[in-house]
Amino acid sequence: MVFSLLAKVHHEILLFAAVGLAIGGIDDFIIDMVFLCRRLWRNLTVYSRHQRMTTATLPASPRPGRIAIFIPAWQEANVIGPMLRNALAHWGNRDYRIFIGVYPNDHETRDAVAPLAAGEERLILCINEREGPTTKADCLNAAWRAMLKEEERTGILFKAIALHDAEDVVHRDEIHLFDVIIDRFQLVQLPVLPLPGHGGWWSRAITNHYGDEFAESHGKALTVREATGASMPSAGVACAFERRMLERLVKPAFGGPFDPGSLTEDYEVGLRIGNLGGRGVFVRMRDSDGQLVATREYFPDNLKDAVKQKARWIVGISLAGWDRMGWQGGPAEWWMRMRDRAAALSAFILFTAYLALLLWGVLLVGSLFSAFPVPRHTPTVEALLWIDFGFMIWRMAMRAIFSGMAYGWVFGLGAIPRTFIANIVAMTAARRAMFLYLRSLIGRPLTWDKTRHRFPDLESPA
Repeated sequence: MVFSLLAKVHHEILLFAAVGLAIGGIDDFIIDMVFLCRRLWRNLTVYSRHQRMTTATLPASPRPGRIAIFIPAWQEANVIGPMLRNALAHWGNRDYRIFIGVYPNDHETRDAVAPLAAGEERLILCINEREGPTTKADCLNAAWRAMLKEEERTGILFKAIALHDAEDVVHRDEIHLFDVIIDRFQLVQLPVLPLPGHGGWWSRAITNHYGDEFAESHGKALTVREATGASMPSAGVACAFERRMLERLVKPAFGGPFDPGSLTEDYEVGLRIGNLGGRGVFVRMRDSDGQLVATREYFPDNLKDAVKQKARWIVGISLAGWDRMGWQGGPAEWWMRMRDRAAALSAFILFTAYLALLLWGVLLVGSLFSAFPVPRHTPTVEALLWIDFGFMIWRMAMRAIFSGMAYGWVFGLGAIPRTFIANIVAMTAARRAMFLYLRSLIGRPLTWDKTRHRFPDLESPA
């Protein structure tokens, strides 16, 4: 009786998981095909006749301007100093100002920035009126207000606003790239490449699964998004906004262009710019040394921080983002927003797939000690399982290829077993995200869910 009931439960869960995985597999496969066809077409029609542009051959902007860089900082005393020194060394005498947003009750971070900002006109310390932590968006708005005061003081309007985090390793050519590309687009996003992890195998696996995901997302998915004409979401770092467009997003209730009630203000700003008719672009360009112009940083190397970070993304994009941003645009925009918001559902489908596997193991063991046979799958379920298996092999191969192209083939092959780690993080983060979102619905505001940051020990600017 018990095994019969378990067999029925197993069949229903397995059917749900198999259908969900098949739908997700088809969706990802279409993205892959669009990317491969686009790349083939551009190789045949563009790069067969023209050499790829690099930052060394990129002409200067006919309308050069000053770039503002916003860096929100809450409890970043251990990384903000090295990050700023590295950025100043990289960017040299280019026309920019760095606005570092700090809080009055975060004395350590403020004390780490103040000596660097003293006598350095390129660094401007912005102290929030409110004690922290609030949200990252609220901190960015404090930097926006400081930028307006700087414009009033100098009489020089900034051309663009770029965003970075306190742990970012910036590229020397990004200011030049932003200055040129922002002439034609209202949002420019550069790739983000997580730095490979160190330490034990578990911490390396946690850190490196970010590398796998960003290598595929910033090597393929954002390229497809741009090609379909959908709005370009900002990653919150290595991105720049045209100043006049960002000013159109300012609301008095916000205190700036960023919504302080959002946990993913960067993502939302990209969509809001698209709603206003602005154009976003994802730029993958190499420098004179053949290196990709990208921002590099360490991502969490432990399960707790990884779950906290991804839960914040899921809440802001997949759950609250559904309510906040709606469904504007055409079919391509709807498709991409649906992909963005599927994270929580995808994690639940993964959970049911693992649960179905566990129940199958229980039934198998039970059959060894009883007369109850392991039930056979129906032809429909069996066909779906083979389809899912094919998509899984394809998905792992694609991730390994993109990860290998970004980090080398040894790292790329490691992406295959790291898929299991990524699934654990995704499922655990989705559970946390649901609790955070439900608590926000009953009046508990969402705040900056802090994760620990590291900055690499650079002997010289790299």
